[in-house]
Amino acid sequence: MDFNIIRVARTILNVTDLNRSREFYIDTLGFIETESTDTHIYLRGLEEIHHHSLVLQKAEAPSVEAISYKVSNDKDLDALENLFTAKGLKTKWMDKGSQHAMGRALRTQDISGLPVEFFHEMNQVERLLQRYDLYKGSRVQRIDHVNCAVPDVQKAHDFYSQELGFSCSEDTIDEDGKLWACWLHRKHGVHDHAFMNGVGPRLHHIGFWLPDPLALIHACDVLAALGFAHSIERGPGRHGLSNAFFLYLRDPDGHRIELYNGDYLTCDPDVGPLHWKLDDPRRQTFWGAKAPDCWFDEASEVLDVHTGEVCRMKEPLLKKKKPEFII
Repeated sequence: MDFNIIRVARTILNVTDLNRSREFYIDTLGFIETESTDTHIYLRGLEEIHHHSLVLQKAEAPSVEAISYKVSNDKDLDALENLFTAKGLKTKWMDKGSQHAMGRALRTQDISGLPVEFFHEMNQVERLLQRYDLYKGSRVQRIDHVNCAVPDVQKAHDFYSQELGFSCSEDTIDEDGKLWACWLHRKHGVHDHAFMNGVGPRLHHIGFWLPDPLALIHACDVLAALGFAHSIERGPGRHGLSNAFFLYLRDPDGHRIELYNGDYLTCDPDVGPLHWKLDDPRRQTFWGAKAPDCWFDEASEVLDVHTGEVCRMKEPLLKKKKPEFII
């Protein structure tokens, strides 16, 4: 391939009340505020050396503007434009200066209709990994992954693996041998981008890495103490898939955040993918607890990178059989 995608690096969320979002992400969960304006808040984790990994953007309605990947070299952006254009996917350039603290970026609607962005340059800031005096709330370290609902998981899997160079760590296969969900990675963790069968395109959640499992428990205590107990949607628990500890939260606009710790290395190409059967209940929660219906049914709408309108959603090709088996 003529390009190298390093990792998922940021997301841009449209939110309706920046003050309420500030209370949730900064005062409660402990995200680091790099900068803010009347219309934007730029956040990062304690480990991160780049300007931000999460943008909260004031808007009339909640939605997702972009899911962003960092690439190795600025020339990779031109190679990616050539690829998307050859596949009939229209691209859009975000010039340097049009986005705060970043160089130029390439946006497109991917094969599933998700708004994706690729960039190389972002301003660097102080890494706060050993500023333990700033460890508050969930003690969030870094962005880890995104999970998206799409109508055709096999189509998404094939494009990301064959055209973009992603590898599959784990997947879920139904009784007919159809691909129900997949976990794809560029960095050496379980996933940068997961795809799950569902109405889409939609962003199901953004996962952020915590320093240890106890940080999840502490986050629950802080959420409850500050009046955000209602934001706890699912967990804490341990996934079968990925083996990680998890806690799912809903922010004031309904965007879903996963606090995450404890998956495994995937750098050895001889390992994986690990296949799970759809009817194995340990996939979603290794300890056996089922997820609430809202976890399956609700997700964030995404925007068209060219029109700014909410993308039209499609029903999944594979129909639900037992919702409690979906992860």
